[in-house]
Amino acid sequence: MQKNLQKILIANRGEIALRAIRTIREMGKYSIAVYSTADKEAHYLDLADAKVCVGGDKSNESYLNMPAIISAAELFGADAIFPGYGFLSENQAFVEICQAHGIEFIGPNAEVMALMSDKSKAKEVMKQIGMPVIPGSEGALKGHEHAKEEAAKIGYPVILKAASGGGGRGMRIVQSEDNIINAYLAAESEAISAFGDGTIYMEKFIDNPKHIEVQILADKHGNVVHIGERDCSMQRRHQKLIEESPAIALLPETRAKLLEKAVEVARAIHYVGAGTFEFLLDSTQNFYFMEMNTRLQVEHPVSEMVSGIDIVEWMIRIAQGEELFKQESVHFSGHAIECRITAEDPERFFPSPGKIVRFIAPGGAFVRVDSHAYEGYTIPIHYDSMIGKLIVWGDSRQKAIARMSRALDEFTIQGVRTVIPFHQKMMQNQDFRENRIHTKYLEQ
Repeated sequence: MQKNLQKILIANRGEIALRAIRTIREMGKYSIAVYSTADKEAHYLDLADAKVCVGGDKSNESYLNMPAIISAAELFGADAIFPGYGFLSENQAFVEICQAHGIEFIGPNAEVMALMSDKSKAKEVMKQIGMPVIPGSEGALKGHEHAKEEAAKIGYPVILKAASGGGGRGMRIVQSEDNIINAYLAAESEAISAFGDGTIYMEKFIDNPKHIEVQILADKHGNVVHIGERDCSMQRRHQKLIEESPAIALLPETRAKLLEKAVEVARAIHYVGAGTFEFLLDSTQNFYFMEMNTRLQVEHPVSEMVSGIDIVEWMIRIAQGEELFKQESVHFSGHAIECRITAEDPERFFPSPGKIVRFIAPGGAFVRVDSHAYEGYTIPIHYDSMIGKLIVWGDSRQKAIARMSRALDEFTIQGVRTVIPFHQKMMQNQDFRENRIHTKYLEQ
């Protein structure tokens, strides 16, 4: 049944909140922005049709404060909540609470979210469907002795991962049996402190892989389409820094198989909304499922740039019960690159919060800046250090690199340190220009 969602509350902040406000306004709908006391001066709040404070500076007082967000939604008569990424975007309890209050959560249901959030369960599902997975333990490890036994079966090197993990926490690479017990105990301890869950599983460690992901959209009628793939191999400590679409490392037959598998799995698990399948690609074009992100991702703009599809708009349209377009109508063109611009030291990547005293964004043809920052804006200490994202499109990868290089040279941010100098160096780096990078490139 189709419904017309008129009032949408954005349960997020910063550049993704502004991104959502823009699309909601273009669709002729009413946007409600929530904010913390730390964000009360942010200019983007004035672009929303309504704004409401949901708590104090810290995330758990505001952007993770479910009762306050639901109260705000009810106060303004919101039909739906757009979660963005981070905060409550993958919180199954929040999805259920929205449902209980008759508010549409713009994303998948709690059951699918729960299935994909437990990485060991997700892997079992993928194996049943026929998706290639990295060899690893059958479910969670029962302790350090079990870890030792499994590693002997799989063969070193192995990687230990927290079942509820993300962002590289609760993760350890183990090269030999000498280190397995200490590594297991360290991963378990870190997982408990970071996620409140010490469940650990094990996988074969693939040396110097590419990180490739597939963007999908799925409607409530069983239709699934892909919006191509992205290469997110330029990382530091499992945090992505530069993303591209398409992934030029893929041979045409590998690409076709990868995209086909992602669509097939999304259909099999009855997925609804925008989602991303993440894979590791080895040096011989074998790909292995890593995880599924049941939300919008930071790097979604590169997929939009090569396809011309507004992914946020389609998330809302899907939530309304509309049917998706056909795969044949999606046409990909050129190459897009995104550089994440964060307030960090460009060499050691330490956070650099503070007041921006000068802010000049780049422009020109096929240059997009997704940022909520401006001259005079103070970057709070309470959240991640994202200032925004610089995205460019070119008719070839070489043209896109040249355009990104030019745009980075134009991008002026003073008052805080940023990673712009790092990105400028990377655009001139011969390994990057010839696509010889992998997930461990920066560490090596």
